[in-house]
Amino acid sequence: MSFVLGVIGGSGIYEVPGLERIESKRVQTPFGDPSDELVRGRLGETELLFLPRHGRGHRVAPHGINYRANIAALKLSGATHVVSLSAVGSLKEAIPPGDVVIVDQYIDLTKRRVSTFFDDDVIAHVGFGDPVCREMATAVSAAARAVGAKVHDGGTYVCMEGPQFSTRAESHLYRSWGASVIGMTAMPEAKLAREAELPYATVALVTDYDCWHESEEAVSVDAVLAVLKKNAALAQNIVAKLASSLPDPTKSAASSALAGALITDKSTISAEAKQRLGFLIQRYL
Repeated sequence: MSFVLGVIGGSGIYEVPGLERIESKRVQTPFGDPSDELVRGRLGETELLFLPRHGRGHRVAPHGINYRANIAALKLSGATHVVSLSAVGSLKEAIPPGDVVIVDQYIDLTKRRVSTFFDDDVIAHVGFGDPVCREMATAVSAAARAVGAKVHDGGTYVCMEGPQFSTRAESHLYRSWGASVIGMTAMPEAKLAREAELPYATVALVTDYDCWHESEEAVSVDAVLAVLKKNAALAQNIVAKLASSLPDPTKSAASSALAGALITDKSTISAEAKQRLGFLIQRYL
């Protein structure tokens, strides 16, 4: 079986050692333009698609990302798996900067983002109790450990709206919930990946302790960028290792997420909606 790994992350992550036959392509989607061109390459037997979620040069704010177009672009380009590389702040003393968390749950505190493909003419309610593909998470964890990362298996990712960092009161609140990390980009990315029936996992790369940690310096862009540079090489190595050990996507619950989820009477779905959403729902019509 031929696999295509979609990688969503920051600029520079697509510079994976050994990547061959690299080309860039602008992908058009029914939901507008993705953050940037997709970079396509090959690593051994696996094809890789890289998408910088903030665009090259970090031009798009977290709340301004066209998450639907990003996931649609990967799906339309043949992705069979998606791994999300996300810079996060730690909410736990035991998870210091430089560590990696393989997230298994999310708390969505975003406010202004469209979080579904099914908001017009066709309605679907997908299961999201276990939002991360278990098989993908296991494979990502093994890949991270194999390249020397200090890994924490499982953890809740609080996704805030941003672009400002948390207040101290908010940070303490999230800690009281038992959350592990906080970031600004996992939602609605994970929700849309599930609707697109793509096995998905988040690699949360810890850059700082959030502002709850009063013995540490306040979170700053300079401090975050310094750790980000150190994490970039680690992320590249994780992706390279993961590419050679991807699980069978058909065994993921995500692969049939829309089976039984479409609630709209098929006879009422317009031709326009069928065309717009065909890449997602054609096999169920």
